[in-house]
Amino acid sequence: MMHTLTPTDDRAADVDDVARLLTQDGVRVRDADLDPWVSDLDADALRGLYRDMVLVRRIDTEGVALQRQGQLGLWAPCNGQEATQIGTARALRADDFAFPSYREIGVGYARGAAPRDFVIAWRGEEHSTYNPFEINSAVPQIIIGAQTLHAVGYAMGIQRDGGDQVAVAYFGDGATSQGDVNEAMIFASSFTAPVVFVCTNNQWAISEPVTVQASYPIAGRAPGFGIPSMRVDGNDVLACTAAMRWALEHARSGKGPAFIEAVTYRMGPHTTSDDPTRYRDKEEVERWRERDPLQRLETYLRAQGAFDEAFATEVAAAADALAAEVRAAALGATTRDPLTLLDNVYAEPHVGIDEQRERFGAYLDGFADAATDAGGAGR
Repeated sequence: MMHTLTPTDDRAADVDDVARLLTQDGVRVRDADLDPWVSDLDADALRGLYRDMVLVRRIDTEGVALQRQGQLGLWAPCNGQEATQIGTARALRADDFAFPSYREIGVGYARGAAPRDFVIAWRGEEHSTYNPFEINSAVPQIIIGAQTLHAVGYAMGIQRDGGDQVAVAYFGDGATSQGDVNEAMIFASSFTAPVVFVCTNNQWAISEPVTVQASYPIAGRAPGFGIPSMRVDGNDVLACTAAMRWALEHARSGKGPAFIEAVTYRMGPHTTSDDPTRYRDKEEVERWRERDPLQRLETYLRAQGAFDEAFATEVAAAADALAAEVRAAALGATTRDPLTLLDNVYAEPHVGIDEQRERFGAYLDGFADAATDAGGAGR
């Protein structure tokens, strides 16, 4: 089900050779492959997707601000990628299981993460802020591409349990250069695992453009593993929803894995420790700003008479309220004793942890002794 890939000078970065249902000007267009999968989405459903994207962007804005104010150690922005995340995540069934990377704020939101869950780990207070089995989403993975193997393993477990759930792995264009991703696709194809691979092609792997990572569209790699793929406009939430519904049905019906490449753009830095002005030009960023996923859907809804100021006001108020909860969670966090770092590492008591706790305690006591000596020297 992959659209024909036509070589161009910037083949892997091409934004014209993608399937879409909404143009960047908010005009509804037809696509024979995608249309059937979203025929049930009415104005209320589209307003819901718009509301989701606004709230996710507001979480992201608050996260960047908190990091700049010294309240978080780091933040990985998702500005510009809301349609990919919300469109695919909202297509999931409650009992499906997501395996996100560190940038999938929208996936966490759609799966039911609480306001504190977006900031406490970035603040360094906890390794994981939620029980993955309560929201059916794994802890965001920092190691590039590792979550694809986790997703395939989980999918193979679903097979053995006789379930019809689907596992979903989210990763970026840069991760496709990792062995883990390719190995995951080999296992998924060989075992007909019920897993969907969602590659967010945001054009940049830190400072490396996608054209360095791939000469041809990334979706073209999946068929080489025996996995059908689709390349869609990642800034079109309607197309992302349709593509994900197709992929989920394919995997859920026993046909094996499916692959989606969502072509979008990372509007902000790779993380808040990055300066993207050092490696990409302003004109490129502005071109992508005109393809904004939120503005695209708003334009379409207004043209349909399904977007008024009352709705805009309600969404803005909801976004502000959510941002306030996220900020309160960060500012109100209580830093635990450093020794608790070793708590809950093992399910049962472990002598090795006891030894590490003793050594770590002695190390921490050394700082107290140093502070005492410094105070005495000053008297």
